[in-house]
This record gives sequence, C-alpha cells and structure tokens, in this order.
Amino acid sequence: MFGFSHGGPERGRGPRGRRPEFDPERFFHWIERLNDGGRTSGGGRSRRMFDGGELRLVLLKLIADEPRHGYDLIRAVEQMTGGAYAPSPGVVYPTLTLLGEMGQIEEQASEGAKKRFGVTDAGLAELKERADEVAALIERLTAIGEHRGRADQAPIRRALGNVRFATKARMMAGADEAVLHEIAGILDEAAQKIERLK
Repeated sequence: MFGFSHGGPERGRGPRGRRPEFDPERFFHWIERLNDGGRTSGGGRSRRMFDGGELRLVLLKLIADEPRHGYDLIRAVEQMTGGAYAPSPGVVYPTLTLLGEMGQIEEQASEGAKKRFGVTDAGLAELKERADEVAALIERLTAIGEHRGRADQAPIRRALGNVRFATKARMMAGADEAVLHEIAGILDEAAQKIERLK
C-alpha cells in the first residue's frame, strides 16, 4: 500500500501493527524531495538561483508591492517560479535582517507572532536606482514559472507546495499530539485516494 510507507515520513507499521509516531521533520524532508528540494536543476546537478545581492532585491521588490511576512516571501518566490525554486528560511530571514539594518524595510504592526515588513523610503530609492536590474530578475523568475507551468507535473508540484506550506504554518502556530495525528490522518487518507485512482 502506498500511504507513506515508501520512503515517506512513516515507514510501515510498528510493533503489533501499530502506526509509528508522526515525524514532522521526516515529512518535510519527504515533501522537499518530491518538490525538488526547492532548487532548480539541470544535467543532474542543482544550480544556484541567485548571485550576490539578487535575492535581496527580489525580496525588497516583493515587500514594496505589499507588506509581507517571511513565509509569504518564500511562497511568493515559489509561486513566481512555478515551484521550481523556494528560498529557504535560513536564507530569507538573514536577508530580511540585512534589509532592516540597511534601513530599506521596517517591521509593521501585525497580528500573531509573525513579523510583517514594509518598505521604507530608502528601500524605494534603492528599487528606483536599480529598476532595470530588478525588472530583469522578476522577468527571469516569471519565465522560469511559465516554463515550469507547461510541464505536465506543474499542478502536482503546486499542490505539494501548498501541502508543505500549510502544514509548516499550522505547526509553527502550535500543534499538540492530537493535531499532529489528525494531520497525519488527512495525509494518509489523501495518499490512499491517490493510490485508488485508475
């Protein structure tokens, strides 16, 4: 049976047929593998999406479009590229810290624990000064998304990305053991339905 027994977050069953504990870290690793690990690839090797301060400019442009949280930015880039690339939190959050130290973004009031950032006058001036470079970066990301969108697996990758982000967001908001098992049950049920498709 498919479930998550084939390299997924739960391998088979435990003693006496009991299901093992849901392991969120293994689940996220499994989703990353299905979703190409959030990287572009070609010729069997992963390629860097951005050089130097390019990601900083992209994030600044997205924040200038509308105030955003860190995970909003990750998802916006992933959606722009059609799931071909998603910057990791370990890259995005230090970049946001740098933008703040440069005085180009500032934290805004928001509900919940997530920090939402808005652009400052200095940030707008930076975007205006480097408008051609920013436009080229956005065009490049959009072109990747359009190319990826023509691939047969694009809807699947989009859906997997939605599952990944929804689950991460729910767990970051706090999830006790009962909620974790409920999430695992939803995923198991979806896997079973997929397996029964003809």
